[in-house]
This record gives sequence, structure tokens and C-alpha cells, in this order.
Amino acid sequence: MVDQAAKLATAEPHATGVLPSQAIRELIARGVISAAMPIDEDQIQPASVDLRLGNVAHRVQASFLPGAETVAEKLEQFGLHALDTTGGAVLERGCVYIVPLCESLRLERGLSAIANPKSSTGRLDIFTRLITDQGIEFDRVREGYDGPLYAEISPRTFSVVVRAGARLNQLRLKRGQFSYSDRGMRQLNRKVGLIDSEPGTATLKDGIPFTVDLQGDAETGLIGYRARKNTPLIDMDRKGEYSPVDFWEPLYRGDRPSIVLNPDDFYILASREAVTVPPDHAAEMVAYDTLVGEFRVHYAGFFDPGFGDAGSGGSGSRAVLEVRSHDVPFMIEHGQIMGRLVYERLTETPDRVYGQGIGSSYQRQGLQLGKHFKPWPARD
Repeated sequence: MVDQAAKLATAEPHATGVLPSQAIRELIARGVISAAMPIDEDQIQPASVDLRLGNVAHRVQASFLPGAETVAEKLEQFGLHALDTTGGAVLERGCVYIVPLCESLRLERGLSAIANPKSSTGRLDIFTRLITDQGIEFDRVREGYDGPLYAEISPRTFSVVVRAGARLNQLRLKRGQFSYSDRGMRQLNRKVGLIDSEPGTATLKDGIPFTVDLQGDAETGLIGYRARKNTPLIDMDRKGEYSPVDFWEPLYRGDRPSIVLNPDDFYILASREAVTVPPDHAAEMVAYDTLVGEFRVHYAGFFDPGFGDAGSGGSGSRAVLEVRSHDVPFMIEHGQIMGRLVYERLTETPDRVYGQGIGSSYQRQGLQLGKHFKPWPARD
């Protein structure tokens, strides 16, 4: 692995950008990222660190941002009751919980952070956001923040069992500010092939657009899955144990490559494009302009360096789209733009990349349910 990492290493580190795995280890060693219990090596991803749930979950009346107060002060006002997560606690669908995380931060000047749910969290339709004391935004940690971290958790479709130490979200740290212009993004795409098609000049703005695949599998016609309602509990610690037919309804291509999203149903679909993230970059999937439709795509938006097998000349992996429509039924068609991929440069290439022997679950993926489920049974 050392030889492969050496081949990927950039000639000169950059002063600004997303911090790679080796820099995260440094921050842990210096106490910038700390926890009451040791931080495990497998929490450190190529460009992020997994955050762990603490041993209590507070059921609250409603979601909130602390503003001028601390999260603890808000919990005094809006808390309903507390659940001990040590041996496992049920987080019920439709309820909101605040869970103190094991990790805390003492960010230096010029260092900020952004959080996102992990892929397996998003694929279970668990709405998870990071909160900080005096925070005025979800999932954003301001420069110089010194204090605890909390997760807001709201299961939307399935009730779940969680335990202390579970990892539902992850933190990406940034030094300074770096962003590509539209021209710079176009040049990077031509150089690397971020997606396996050339985006139009008119659509390439504030990121690389991606579209939905509703043609589906050539043989089976499978285009996605819709979550069933009133299902059994899902234990977040159980991987590959649940029968998918108890939780999901398969969706197949019709006479027309389109689908009507029912309000508040949850769908798993796939991008038409294959996505590649170079080893010295990270990407985030962000929502498309809401003026073109009231739907939410991709709860889990981080793409690690090396996604799509970029380090060994792979041709990309399709992105799984976690989709929910709001308020009214909404029709989407094959090839419709669903969101954008924003690429950010790393300060240096990580010492290991996505899929490189680190237990990555979704490398070279197509349409795929989360890792809690068994493979879908073959059709008769």
C-alpha cells in the first residue's frame, strides 16, 4: 500500500483545501479532534473522520438550531425524555433525537469543517445532521470552534436500533477556502473524466451536473426501489442480514422512461453517469435548483478520493440517489438533472484512497441498496 500511495502522492502540498487522512491523524494526535475514548484507526477515511454516537439519545419536540445558546441549554427547553443507547435504543420513525457525539473539536484559525451522513445512513432514509453550540447552520462547523458535537437524528421511513459507538455521520475538515470556477471545473473534467459524458456548457455551473437513469437494467428493466411502510425494525449493527423484500418494492421500466414520485415516499435510484473522483480530490453531491422541482436527492453527499476506482484507471461508478418528493406528486424523466457534484482539491493526496483495502462498501456500484440488506433475490 505504501508503494501505491507513493505513486499517487502530489509533488507539492497545497495551503488550502480538504484535509486528507494523514492530516486528520495529525489533528487527532494534537488534540484538535479528541474523544473520551481512543479514536479508532478505521474511523479515519481518505478525506473524513467517522463520528460516533454517545450513550444517550434525547427525544425532542422539534428540530432546532442553538443560535446564541448551547445545545445543552436547548435540550433543557425542548427535551422530552432520554434513552440509554449503551445496550441499544429504538429511534422511532418520524421522531427527532439529539445525540451527543463521542468526538469534540478545538479548531485552529483557518480550519473549518463540514459534516454529512454516511452512505449507509442515507440509504435507510435516516435524516442526520450535525449541530454545534451557538450554531446557526446544520452540518457546518465554523472556523475556530471549540466544543462538543451533536447529531440530530430523525428516521423518516424505518424505525432503527442504534447503540453507543454507532457511526451515522462523518466530518470533513478544510483549511482555508478553495473552489473551482466553472472554467476550472470544465478543465478538470476534460483532464480526468469526472463523469463519463461531456456536460453541456449551459448546464455546467457551480459543479458537474448528474442525471437520473430510468432506462434501468437492460435485461430485467429494474430502475430502482421504493421503501415499504410499516416494516420491522432495522438494527444498525446488523449487516447483510435483512431480506430486502420485507423493506423494499422493486420498480421496473415502463413504456415511458419516467416515474412519478409520490409525496413522502422514499426511493433508491441511480445516476445515468458513472462518477470518478481523482485521488487528490474529494466531491460532494449538492441539490439542484429547487425551482425545477420540489424533491430532495442524496442525503449522504460525500464522495471520497478514489471513488470510481480512479487510482487504478477505473471508468467510474454510478452514484446511488436517495430521493424524496415533497408536497405534491412529481414526475421525473430519464436524463433529468437531479443535482450537481462539487469537486474540491485536497491539500495533498491521502495515504490511502477509497476502495484501497479500507472496507469501502460501494466501489464499482450500480443500483444498490444499503449494506444492511441481503442481495435482491433473482426473478423467476
